[in-house]
Amino acid sequence: MIYSMTGFAAVATELETGSLTLELRSVNSRYLDLQLRMPDELRTQEPALREAISAQIIRGKVECRINFAARQSAQTPARLNPAMVQQLAAWSEQIREILPAAAELGVADVLRWSGVLESAATSAESLHATLQALLQQALKEYAAARQREGEKLKDFLLERVTQIESLCVAVAPRIPGAIAAYEAKLRARLFEALGSEDDERVRQEITLFASKVDVDEELSRLQTHLAEMRRVLNKGGAAGKRLDFLMQELHREANTLGSKSVDADVSRTAMEMKILIEQMREQIQNIE
Repeated sequence: MIYSMTGFAAVATELETGSLTLELRSVNSRYLDLQLRMPDELRTQEPALREAISAQIIRGKVECRINFAARQSAQTPARLNPAMVQQLAAWSEQIREILPAAAELGVADVLRWSGVLESAATSAESLHATLQALLQQALKEYAAARQREGEKLKDFLLERVTQIESLCVAVAPRIPGAIAAYEAKLRARLFEALGSEDDERVRQEITLFASKVDVDEELSRLQTHLAEMRRVLNKGGAAGKRLDFLMQELHREANTLGSKSVDADVSRTAMEMKILIEQMREQIQNIE
């Protein structure tokens, strides 16, 4: 499957103590840029959450937002975290050894410190299993959304590939006509200037002209790159970087085709190709 880097999922669950919600949203990015926003009491879960998300998402700027809304009727009195209080006391003693004039920590100072007071209803331990299950549910919905968007991008790209292939087929028959027109023009000019047609000179000029406007190699490479695009899109997986590279190659060949053109129709065809390639390049930026 082809996956888009743009996706969104929101899930929620009701607990006896309150409501736990989790949102995942992302936009395109060259690398994985993961940001987690959650209450301080759940920060101990951050490493496990990062590991679970990184295992399923390769690229994109991803934001994971977690909220816990405790019910007023279910709230229980906050309880003291003795380990944190002891840690604060040890830090206070160490600081005063270095700075004897430093003021002692007051009770109010200690109670305001994050983690000193914890609610039994919202402790990380009590929510750990629920939070992990909720994340897996969100990741599943998020992947489905990215897959749906990715399939739309795939169809869009394949449609443009088909259009460029048709343009390649239409260009090739125009080259012999352009060479014949140049030959006729060259013969007319020589006759006008010299009163005769110098066949040897005409042959040399035509040979040089034909080599300059020969686009068989460019058309062949265009078709090769387009066939590779089809293969990559049908194979699926993390295809964004490979497709982006193919866009550079296609654009280069289309530019060369335009620079070799001596026919207005060929020039217009090269311009149409570049427009289609640019449309694809913009959309490929959203593919993982």
